[in-house]
Amino acid sequence: MQHIMRLNPSPFAMIESREKTIELRLNDEKRRLINVGDEITFINTEDNRKTLKTEIVNIYKFKSFEELYADLPLLKCGYTKEDVKTASPEDMLAYYSAKQQEKYGVLGIEIKVIS
Repeated sequence: MQHIMRLNPSPFAMIESREKTIELRLNDEKRRLINVGDEITFINTEDNRKTLKTEIVNIYKFKSFEELYADLPLLKCGYTKEDVKTASPEDMLAYYSAKQQEKYGVLGIEIKVIS
């Protein structure tokens, strides 16, 4: 199955360079349709012509970003060696409210670039 997700330029570039291999998302209705082996095409939010095709290699499900941050390697989730020391689950509040996280749970979607 094919999925499309929009992505800001910085995480897009990190996936493109293979630094970031785990994408963090809310486990909402759209994400509940994804499975290992499916493809995700990421579209750069600043330039719709830039796309990355990836394959899902694993899906990690958690109740909250607190649990996810405690369990997954944050360097694979888009943090750099410089900012991983100050990484916090609260960082994700910029994207998803606490209510949304409580309602749906969260995902770490492990991917590999295929084109």
